[in-house]
Formats: sequence, structure tokens, C-alpha cells
Amino acid sequence: MLFLAVFCGFLAEYQLEHMIEKDRAKQYISSFYEDLKSDTARIDQLLAYDDKKIDALNDMYNCYDTVLKDLKATACMGTLIIHSRSNRGFVLTDRTLKQLANAGGYRLLNKGDADSIIAYENSYKGYLDFQATVFQQSQDNVRNTLSQLADFRVLAPHQLTTATFLGDTARGVFNGPLFFTEDRVLVNKWFNELAMYLRTTNGQRNSIIQLKTKANSLIRYFKNKYHFD
Repeated sequence: MLFLAVFCGFLAEYQLEHMIEKDRAKQYISSFYEDLKSDTARIDQLLAYDDKKIDALNDMYNCYDTVLKDLKATACMGTLIIHSRSNRGFVLTDRTLKQLANAGGYRLLNKGDADSIIAYENSYKGYLDFQATVFQQSQDNVRNTLSQLADFRVLAPHQLTTATFLGDTARGVFNGPLFFTEDRVLVNKWFNELAMYLRTTNGQRNSIIQLKTKANSLIRYFKNKYHFD
């Protein structure tokens, strides 16, 4: 009888521990579910920003023709400079990911849930790698060549007045001809680098769209599986 009582106590304790871990696992999933919704909202804002940038940079071809005809006709470059000066990167909401990693939470999740979360995080790491290498190098090239082309007294006030990107309300206005040099090879180089920057911006946009697609897929998956609101 004593053995039976001890055994039953062990089973009850095991069952209780199992229920506690199952509840903790669902709490992790619920927290990650909310993180995903936060991610998709911020991705939408980033896509809107990139869409404005891409739309503005597509005018570089008309601007190139204008500038090559007259090296003093640089007004059209103002908007191009504004939209190639800075970038808004996406930062993952990682509060739940940190908890899962630091508290050993992944062991509480079933394999399908854990694998889907890890796959999402890996997709984000791929996006970060593109940002830190290809995209950043492309933006640096545009900035560095512009610093060789531009007259400091013309560009500096423009940089101060448009330091914050204001979407479609931001206009590039110079207080005189932009170029410090009449080196047409250097002018051509800047526009070539700007074209590459546009391509990498499109690449970044496609990468973030893929991340959003994964996030939305996970939202649907967890919502259906755990009956979240």
C-alpha cells in the first residue's frame, strides 16, 4: 500500500509538472504571436517608406539627361540625394525569442512550433546580412562619390534642412549649382552607383516582403492551432 501511495504521488506530481510546462509553452507561443503582429505592422510602415524612395529614385534617368546637357542644372538631384542618403532598417521584435533562448523555452515547444519560430528568425538573419553587406556598400558608394562631386557650401545647407526624411513633402532645393567639379566621368559614376542603390533597395524590399509573408503565415498557423483572437 505504501508503494502504491508513493507511486500515485509520483504520477500526480509528474502530471502537474507536465501541465505547467504545457501552459508555459502556450504562453511563449501567445507572446510570440503578439510579436509577429507587431512585426507585420512595422514592416508595412517600412514598405511604405521604401515605396516612396523607389518612386523618387526612378526619376534618376530623366535627371541624368538633364544634368549631362548642362552641369549647372542640378536641381533635380536634390530629391535623389534625399532618398539615397539614409535607410530605415527593420528590427525584429525579439522579446519572446530572447526568453526562449535564455530560459531554455524551446524544449517546452513541440517540434513543429519550435522549427517554425527558428525558421522565421533565420529568415530575419538573412535580411540583416543583406543589409549589412550588399545594401550598406551600395549606399556608401553613392555617398562617397557625392562627397567628391558636391560643393560643400551648396550641399551642407541642403543636408541640414533635409536631415529628416519627410516622405512626399521633402523637396531638395539647392542655393546654387551643386557640382564642385565638372568631371563628367565622376557625374556618370554617381548615377551608375545610384542605379545600383535602387536595385539593392528593391532587393531589400523583396526580402522584407518575404519576411512579412512568413510572419503572416505563422500568425494564421498559431491562430488556428491555439484559437487566439
